[in-house]
Amino acid sequence: MSSSLCFYYPATINVPSGKYLIHNAYFNGQTCKSKAITIHIDGTLLAPSDYNKKSMAFPSICGGTFDGQGVALWACKNANKNCPEGTTALTFYNSNNITMSGVTVQNSQKLQGMKVLAQGNSPNTDGIHVKLSSGVSIMKSQIGTRDDCISIGPGTSNLWIEGIACGPGHGISIGSLGWKQQELGVQNVTVKTVTFSGTTNGVRVKTWARPSSGFVRNSLFQHIVMVNVKNPILIDQNYCPNHESCPHQISDVTYQDIRGTSATKIAVKLDCSITNPCRGIILEDLNLSYQNQQTKASCVNARGRVSGLQKPNNCLFKN
Repeated sequence: MSSSLCFYYPATINVPSGKYLIHNAYFNGQTCKSKAITIHIDGTLLAPSDYNKKSMAFPSICGGTFDGQGVALWACKNANKNCPEGTTALTFYNSNNITMSGVTVQNSQKLQGMKVLAQGNSPNTDGIHVKLSSGVSIMKSQIGTRDDCISIGPGTSNLWIEGIACGPGHGISIGSLGWKQQELGVQNVTVKTVTFSGTTNGVRVKTWARPSSGFVRNSLFQHIVMVNVKNPILIDQNYCPNHESCPHQISDVTYQDIRGTSATKIAVKLDCSITNPCRGIILEDLNLSYQNQQTKASCVNARGRVSGLQKPNNCLFKN
């Protein structure tokens, strides 16, 4: 980063209208005394089409479009070849008080942004991935991908998600957790005022069936609209391998005011661990239908309570 930006006063980098092909760029503010550096983009930044190269890391961004040109990588993966993982279009490291607005991320090899769009043949393209973070807010965003619209990884706490339009994609997921035996948990997550359209899942918690210290607790899914969603409410924990103890515990998760249409008969599926059952699950005011018919719920090792309207009917065991 230019030394002219590294004084105490606020500074702005302006990218004018037009298209600009860039290579690996890392904007490092560690040596800067200024606490207010802004990247203002009116144009489009094009990443290299060579999917082995890296993209960009920024302190903060305002406006513009990032075109990750991920078509070559998608073709590689769709052909089942030995492909690299792909780089993230936009990354924030070790940052505080970031504001990102009016940004479009498209055709990314991997995705992380505000208005996030990926074509139908783009595999493994999470919209926004959050992990090892606290106090993050994601609001008023449109996300359409071939994977999770938003995925929430280990070490996430005090996350606020509101006003999201998700679809197509795999919904909003906590997890997957349990990939490592020693792993931080997820807690204090709020997801509200979200519309899922034609997604594989709605609100999902997913863990690997293996021993892990990870957990999910104190999370709220509220004011959710489902439009033809295959699995509107899903906890997918599976059973533990070789009868080992799986300590990742799911507890105190609330589903409140969730309505709309399911693309399958089973609209609520809570498949929890036999060793550590889900506890403190609250289902309040659910109204989900399937082709104008009554939906069903399936619960395995899930304990909690219900209140208000219950469509489908309750399947929880009492705490």
